[in-house]
Amino acid sequence: MVGPIPHSVLFCCDHNAIRSPMAEGMMKKFYGRAAYVQSAGVKNDMEIDGFAIAVCKEIGVELSTHRARSFDEMKAWGDDLTSFDLVIALSPASQRRALEMTRVSHMDVEYWPIMDPSGLAEGREAKLALYRTVRDQIRKRMVGRFGPPLED
Repeated sequence: MVGPIPHSVLFCCDHNAIRSPMAEGMMKKFYGRAAYVQSAGVKNDMEIDGFAIAVCKEIGVELSTHRARSFDEMKAWGDDLTSFDLVIALSPASQRRALEMTRVSHMDVEYWPIMDPSGLAEGREAKLALYRTVRDQIRKRMVGRFGPPLED
């Protein structure tokens, strides 16, 4: 179901190192300034994943400057997490955290079950193929939710 693009979107996953940065980067690339977009993780204990950078670069999405951040860090830096119109959780743990946050404020939370590709494949080509699958899953959900990209 294609819906309007919200004013602000927060993508979240477990570590803000693979899925949510991919989604943030693609949303910015596909829909430009139509929405304020950020991403966060339940934890921040990893750097941006090199395979995520590589497969996004293939579609013109630059992730190399992304710095992983957690919900708690965003809050500490002054980001009002309750000001987002839509939170899209890409993992069960981030969905639980987003639902906890929405108990005291009104935010829409959607869950997109996107698999975590880390550690699931052996060898560079197999890993790249798996990360491309994840990237394409996110892109398909995004286009299905927000419509075709405004910018290409």
